[in-house]
Amino acid sequence: MIESVKRISLWSGPRNISTALMYSFAQRKDTKVFDEPLYGYYLKNSNAAEYHPGADEIMASMENDGDKVVNMMLNYSEKPVLFFKNMTHHLLTSLEKNFMKSMVNVILTRDPVEMLPSFAEVIENPSMQDVGYKMHLDIVEKLQSMNLPVIVVDSKSILLNPEKQLNKLCEAIGIPFDTAMLNWEKGAMSEDGVWAKYWYNSIHNSTSFMPYRPKTKPFPEKLKPLLEECQPYYEKLRKIAL
Repeated sequence: MIESVKRISLWSGPRNISTALMYSFAQRKDTKVFDEPLYGYYLKNSNAAEYHPGADEIMASMENDGDKVVNMMLNYSEKPVLFFKNMTHHLLTSLEKNFMKSMVNVILTRDPVEMLPSFAEVIENPSMQDVGYKMHLDIVEKLQSMNLPVIVVDSKSILLNPEKQLNKLCEAIGIPFDTAMLNWEKGAMSEDGVWAKYWYNSIHNSTSFMPYRPKTKPFPEKLKPLLEECQPYYEKLRKIAL
C-alpha cells in the first residue's frame, strides 16, 4: 500500500446523497471514484439477492470476494485521492475490519423520516439491516475504540449549503476544496455500477446538488415501527456531525 494516497471510504445509508457525492468527487482531477465495490460481496453473502433489483447482473459484473475487494481498495494507487462509495450494510460481519485503519472513514447519514419512504419505493419492506443506522453507530464506536478519527456528515447540511459543507468535509479529510466539486455534466458516468438504472435516475438528470426540500407527504404508517428503531441512532449521529 502506498501511504501517500488518500483513501476515502464513504459509509452511506441508502437513498442518501452518496451518489451525488461520488459525482462531486469525480470532478476533481486528483481523484478516482469507485461505486459500491462491496455490493457484489454483500449480495453473495446475504439474503439480499432475493429482493435487490438486478442482483444476478450485479454479482456477474464485479468481484464478489470481499477480501479481494479490500485488497484492491488498499493497493490501488493511480491517483493521489481515492473515493470509495460504500454502503454501510455492505460491511458484513464476516469481513475483517482492519482495513478501515488505512481509510479516511466518512459516515453519511440522513433523517430517517425523509429516507425511509424513499427507500421503500424500491425495497418494499426494509429492515434495520437494509437501512444501516445501527451499523453507522457501530462503525463510529469501532473506529473510536481503535483511536481512529471518524467524520460524520448529515446529507441535509450539504444540500442546504454545498460549498460550505464540502469545504468542511475536505478540510476534515485533509485535502483542499475544489470548486469543480459543485457541478457535473448531466447524464451517466463511466464509474456507475450496473445498478444505476434502478437507483440513479435523479442524479442522471442533475448537474449539481439539488436544493433541500422537506418531505410533504404523510409518513407511511407501515414504516413507523422501523422509524422508531432508527431515530435514536440517527440522533446520536446527528449530534457529532460536521
